Amino acid sequence: MAVKVYKPTTPGLRDMTGYTFDEITKTTPERSLVVIRKQYSGRNNQGRVTVRHQGGGHRQFIRKIDFKRDKLDIPAKVAAIEYDPNRTARLALLYYADGEKRYILAPVGLKVGDTVVAGANAEIRIGNTLPIANIPVGTTIHNIEMHLGKGGQLVRSAGSSAQLLAKEGDNAQIRMPSGEVRLVRQICSATIGQLGNVEHSNIKLGKAGRKRHMGIRPTVRGTAMSPRDHPHGGGEGRQPAGMPSPKTPWGKPTRGYRTRRNKETDQYIVRRRKTGGR
Repeated sequence: MAVKVYKPTTPGLRDMTGYTFDEITKTTPERSLVVIRKQYSGRNNQGRVTVRHQGGGHRQFIRKIDFKRDKLDIPAKVAAIEYDPNRTARLALLYYADGEKRYILAPVGLKVGDTVVAGANAEIRIGNTLPIANIPVGTTIHNIEMHLGKGGQLVRSAGSSAQLLAKEGDNAQIRMPSGEVRLVRQICSATIGQLGNVEHSNIKLGKAGRKRHMGIRPTVRGTAMSPRDHPHGGGEGRQPAGMPSPKTPWGKPTRGYRTRRNKETDQYIVRRRKTGGR
């Protein structure tokens, strides 16, 4: 998919880029696989903001996506490639041989008319889902399960892929998009191929309003706040943060500060991702 560059007829269009949507073959979603998305604007049941920077934007519908791929050994034909406003990846609409319709994440190279299947005996082909035990070492995969039967939780965004590095005992070593190498049970399933919409990272929104259409509200700098609202706030005129390390609004150190506190899953991480922080 190519990136569309706009002619700068207005200041907002200068340096703005967008999708050409070449790969999209159907513009309206499948009615039976759609549910309305209720807006909460970051509020909880008490009406308090618990997640900042959320609200507004275009009304969106949730597409019911088959992350589990639990229709085993039933072939499905790709009927359409569709856009999904809730994620960066594209969707493939599948028509199964028994008449059921489902959405899956569309990998690179999957086209209308292709046949995909899930199961232990499936071919090593783009879009097919198999247990990791049945996938050859070195294969590029996505939509990886962490718990058997729960459905894919890892590697689901546009252009991302993981690589199966090794198998030892009940576990397999997988290199994640971040560079981290972690262990996943071999009985868990994964889908072959790299996810589509690879050019997503090259898109420039160009203006603030385009972010607002996505339901994302502005981020205010801490130095522009009062000392009551942020550790960096206050002072006459522009002031530095005034502390050894910048802080979050709740006083936690930021910029490289380690926040991982899950000792139970530490045993599954073979090699941490490389970071520029401490």
